[in-house]
Amino acid sequence: MKRLLFLVTYDIRDDKRRLRVFKIMRNFGERVQFSVFECLLDRENLKRMIEKVKGEIDELEDSVRIYYIPESAKDRIKILGVGEVIRDEKFFIV
Repeated sequence: MKRLLFLVTYDIRDDKRRLRVFKIMRNFGERVQFSVFECLLDRENLKRMIEKVKGEIDELEDSVRIYYIPESAKDRIKILGVGEVIRDEKFFIV
C-alpha cells in the first residue's frame, strides 16, 4: 500500500488529553515540533489514527488538523533551523 505524507497539528486544552494524544501520535509519525507530527501513512493507518485521536479529544474544546502533503509539494517544504522532512525509505534493514 502506498504511504502518503500528512502533517498533523493539535491544540488540546487539557494536559491529560494532550498526553494521551501525544502517545497515540508518536506511534504514527515523527514529532517535528511540540504539537506537530509528520506522518507517512497508508489509508488504513490514517483511518486508525483518526479513530484513536477522536476517541481522546473533546471536540468542543480541542482542535486537531490533518494536512495532506502531496508528493509534488515535498520539495517545496522549507525548514529554517534544524530538522528535515520525514522520508519514505525504499528499503528497510532488518
